[in-house]
Amino acid sequence: MPYIPLESHLPGITGLLEYRQDTAQPIRELTQILLRGESTLTEGERELIAALVSSKNQCKFCTTAHTAAANILLGETETCEMVKKDFETAPVSDKMKALLAIASHVQQNGKNVTSQDVERAKTAGASDREIHDTVLIAALFCLYNKYVDGLASVTPTETAFYEKLGQRITTNGYNRVPAIYEQLKKEAQA
Repeated sequence: MPYIPLESHLPGITGLLEYRQDTAQPIRELTQILLRGESTLTEGERELIAALVSSKNQCKFCTTAHTAAANILLGETETCEMVKKDFETAPVSDKMKALLAIASHVQQNGKNVTSQDVERAKTAGASDREIHDTVLIAALFCLYNKYVDGLASVTPTETAFYEKLGQRITTNGYNRVPAIYEQLKKEAQA
């Protein structure tokens, strides 16, 4: 049960963003830029960062949502599961492993990122911007995870919910689409 009144048909982060659209707007814009904007990291790789950080923060809603999005973007379900379990042995590039190590350290404490972590990423081919964006994505998802869990937002348990959410995320990105909110409300009332 959420600690504040939220629209019951909008679980997880969705209801919280709808609750304060004025604060949601800049967060959504930042998320859209980082996860869907121009980047040398694929959208799937960026969703892997979000899923890993959310998993390490034990935020079930965000972990499941971004795992679903990563799976859709990667076209398979094994890689994200392996990244969350042990990214060092997952079937991703050395560059991605180094970036995931940085994201993992940011999740623990930003000061845990070391010059050796950055050098490892650069040696593996990561650009300064990729390192920057990895840190910012990890920090942003720490915010989201704490936002969802700190206000006890509803966390659905049905796999189908997250599959549908993953489709919405990969199709529409992170911008607010009023027609989707209206459709969710109608579905909840039916």
